[in-house]
Amino acid sequence: MDRGIDYGNLMHRAMRGLIREVMDQVADRGLPGAHHFFITLNTRHAGVAMADWLRDRYPDEITIVIQHWFDNLGVDEDGFAITLNFGNQPEPLYIPFDAITTFVDPSVEFGLKFETQVEDDEDEETDADEVAEDPASTKPGEVVSLDKFRK
Repeated sequence: MDRGIDYGNLMHRAMRGLIREVMDQVADRGLPGAHHFFITLNTRHAGVAMADWLRDRYPDEITIVIQHWFDNLGVDEDGFAITLNFGNQPEPLYIPFDAITTFVDPSVEFGLKFETQVEDDEDEETDADEVAEDPASTKPGEVVSLDKFRK
């Protein structure tokens, strides 16, 4: 059945493209001024690469901070690789853009939030295996309230 224009999926791709461009700029030039990022991601996403001990500690989601120290930032079409410090231990990560649930730069009060929409029962019966991975199963992003990141 033709569902028309999928604005939700188009918006998500555009927002993830924005994150890709920002991360590409940071990989090339570093973080300018007071910019820094809080990035929350789904650690269960198939493409996330992280140490087993870190995944055991954060089995569902983790919020990483990209600010003072990071290394080996590399961006590709699907995500980015970065080394971050966890308890004085550098750990390499690979984060697909599709695994990101929130992206916040509190220095300029900018934020993106990706929410998953539950499909109705009829669609769940026909597409049960596709719901988790299908980007069309999401609704448009919303701006994150920055109050939870303020001290």
